Amino acid sequence: MNYLKTKALNLGVVLASLIGRMEWGQNNQAFLYEAEWEVLSKLFVDPLSVAHPFTFIPILGQIVLIITLFQRKPGRVYSLGGFIAIAILMAMILLVGFLSLNYKIILSTIPFIAMGVLSIRHHRRKNEDI
Repeated sequence: MNYLKTKALNLGVVLASLIGRMEWGQNNQAFLYEAEWEVLSKLFVDPLSVAHPFTFIPILGQIVLIITLFQRKPGRVYSLGGFIAIAILMAMILLVGFLSLNYKIILSTIPFIAMGVLSIRHHRRKNEDI
């Protein structure tokens, strides 16, 4: 089994998720890494202000995928579970991009989709090898 490839794909999924772009209002915009930094900085000061499923579930997914980087044999359940947790938010970002016909938002999700497809294919092949 190629655990190094699993770790590389998990890292790719996390990094690709960080460049998701969000726009709201007239001049408000942020990449996901900027929004996450703000959420994490507010988490210790005012946890209730950032308590929302669309903030905690993707961050939890990223944490799970980062943990798999330090495991000797990253588990399939953790890898796919972390991916799905992040994919919930990325799917919403993609949907908003299509509904608003904003090509910047749509393009920002393509790296995550590509890494997700590669990761799922890798785990499907790995499952067939068993």
